[in-house]
Amino acid sequence: MAKKGISISGVAMGIIAIVAGVLILFKWLPLYLVVGIFLIVWGVLAVIDKR
Repeated sequence: MAKKGISISGVAMGIIAIVAGVLILFKWLPLYLVVGIFLIVWGVLAVIDKR
């Protein structure tokens, strides 16, 4: 059987990651801080397409 998947562009993935990172940063726990910063950086890199 063929696998079905969802593919999104790098820009869309970047915007989603940036928004998720900003939302996670509102919870000031250390783990949330690390994950939020990671998502923001990943999102910016995806938007400028330098993965």
